[in-house]
Amino acid sequence: MTAAGDRLGPTLFERSRPGRGGGKIPHPPKEALARIPADRLRAKGPRLPEISEPELARHYVHLSGLNYSVDTGFYPLGSCTMKYNPKIDEWAARLPGFASLHPLAPDELAQGTLQLLWELEQALAEIGGMKAVTLQPAAGAQGELTGILMVRAYHHSRGDVERTEVLVPDSAHGTNPATASMAGFSTVTIPSAPDGGVDIAAFTAALGPHTAAVMITNPSTLGLFESRLCELLEAVHAVGALAYMDGANLNAIMGRFKPGEAGFDVMHFNVHKTFGTPHGGGGPGAGPVGVGEKLMPFLPSPRVLRESDGKFRMERTGERPQSIGRMRAFAGNSGVLVRAYAYIRAHGADGLREVSDDAVLAANYLKTRLAGILDVPFERHCMHEFVASAATLKSETGIRTLDVAKRLIDYGFHPPTIYFPLTVEEALLIEPTETETLETLDAFVEALRRIVAEAHDDPELLHSAPHETPVRRLDETMAARQPNLKWRAMTGSQTPCPD
Repeated sequence: MTAAGDRLGPTLFERSRPGRGGGKIPHPPKEALARIPADRLRAKGPRLPEISEPELARHYVHLSGLNYSVDTGFYPLGSCTMKYNPKIDEWAARLPGFASLHPLAPDELAQGTLQLLWELEQALAEIGGMKAVTLQPAAGAQGELTGILMVRAYHHSRGDVERTEVLVPDSAHGTNPATASMAGFSTVTIPSAPDGGVDIAAFTAALGPHTAAVMITNPSTLGLFESRLCELLEAVHAVGALAYMDGANLNAIMGRFKPGEAGFDVMHFNVHKTFGTPHGGGGPGAGPVGVGEKLMPFLPSPRVLRESDGKFRMERTGERPQSIGRMRAFAGNSGVLVRAYAYIRAHGADGLREVSDDAVLAANYLKTRLAGILDVPFERHCMHEFVASAATLKSETGIRTLDVAKRLIDYGFHPPTIYFPLTVEEALLIEPTETETLETLDAFVEALRRIVAEAHDDPELLHSAPHETPVRRLDETMAARQPNLKWRAMTGSQTPCPD
């Protein structure tokens, strides 16, 4: 057994043998070291593993086979929309004309990319019912910040500097209050009503001359569409505030509901959740933001513009003086945006509507089938996701949501989101998306049915789960508070899975 465990295999340092590898990398010019100042030269060479190319390839291929992804299995991670990404989008993003374009290329040499970005803006504006879109933000969270900074700029441009509060329902995404705080606002939390919607009385009582905006996630993190939305938005605008919609759950409403037409002033799009871009892993992202008429002057610059002769160009410095400026380099992450463009064009309007219809159908199917297995606190029709609870299971057997989630891994499923939203005890937030088959959904239900039976018959089986993974259950609290980010040989109780 190695320090990492049998199934993980030896680390590269453990595989290393003197004299292996090398010889295939071009040698540097003889004078290369002479160009480096003497006080910057190493006294000793770096301690790098010496390993052959076949061993290196096999090492990483083996590790990749231990990963769980949407390509290898069902990923019902609620609030995240972890759906399968069509490979044609990857093909489009790799086309040399897009992938090899220098970000500082002059407009004359970047017409194809500029046209794609401009057309993507138009498509997203149509999908969201907005007047204009910026593609700059690097992620949904930065999209939120972009939107709220525009809200602040709008109020300040009118001399309305006393608006210092942002209302955030407790069913909104957790990044919303953080975004408001980063923009200099204080957050007012609005509780949910018994039916899962926003408590109207608490909401209207909190509105006033200090309200800058409300940030609503719709559908909410409870998987519910806000049935009193028109009333909420009318109240917001009546006091001179603006309405922000967190678009993270757009996968449930494409082609069925346009936030801008409903009265929202600004929203962000998570292209990785909705339009076929790989999700997670710390890679590049994008979080376009759409705005209504009031916020158009404040959009980040530069934007892609289309001239009267049909050519495209980047907006020039100072061309739009009320802009909040840059949110990131260049026009945004073009590789991610090419994927989104390909996804939208491949589906078309009818296809995008079908995506949402199928996602909603799958969620309601799972919710109905699980109602007799776990607690389902909200009876009304859900959207693309729903909340279940292990509260009754905990009271009967002592088994918690964490135990259920860990045992699901043994059945070959990635666990759903757990303990979120915080308003539901022992919550599981489950989102099947539109890409999974009926057979997969049924297998997921059967796995949960068996796990609940195990909880009554053999609770310890769940307490010690997972049993089939290379690394067993870790101390997650210690991992978060005392992360060990440097490899070293471990012994005794320090090993991830002590024998």
